[in-house]
Amino acid sequence: MSTRSTRPRVPIENLVAKLRTLPAPAFDRIDQVQGVLAEMPVEESSLAPYLTWSRQHYTRNLIDKTDLYELIAICWDIGQCSSVHNHRDQNCWMAAPIGKLLVENFHLEFQDMAAGTCSLKASNTVELTAASPCAVDPQEPVHRVVNPREANQRAVSLHVYSRPFDTCVVYSPEQGTCGDIQLHYNTVFGKPVVSA
Repeated sequence: MSTRSTRPRVPIENLVAKLRTLPAPAFDRIDQVQGVLAEMPVEESSLAPYLTWSRQHYTRNLIDKTDLYELIAICWDIGQCSSVHNHRDQNCWMAAPIGKLLVENFHLEFQDMAAGTCSLKASNTVELTAASPCAVDPQEPVHRVVNPREANQRAVSLHVYSRPFDTCVVYSPEQGTCGDIQLHYNTVFGKPVVSA
């Protein structure tokens, strides 16, 4: 039987305030930011201004951004998942204040961006919940996030990226292909982004 105590939840503003106090070196390692996410699970109701949903695709909702990091709420409808992707050699930490997600990690055996080809092998899967945040392994940063259909519920994950980036490489393990994509936000600070 687990003796792990449930930490009290905090408003998202408290997490933002804490992240803004961290020195730059904290974002170069994975332990300190992961510790903050573990100590400060976020209250679901405080996320309401940042949550938007789409039946076609998960949504990316910017909560806070500095030169050191960006904090994004990603909303996953039932059964949605990301592409297999990297983070441009930047660190990433994740927590799931709503629902339960799976982070499927991959070992990149080969990549030729000029030819758009790659070879990947699945390595492990990590469960992501409010009580168990995780960091992307800088040595093996290729992964995808899945909201399992059998969970039968929407989920929200909080992502801290350091430093902010606006493109990433996506991979198709099945087809052995890879390529750059441009990232975008669906909302910024709680306001919808209007497409040009």
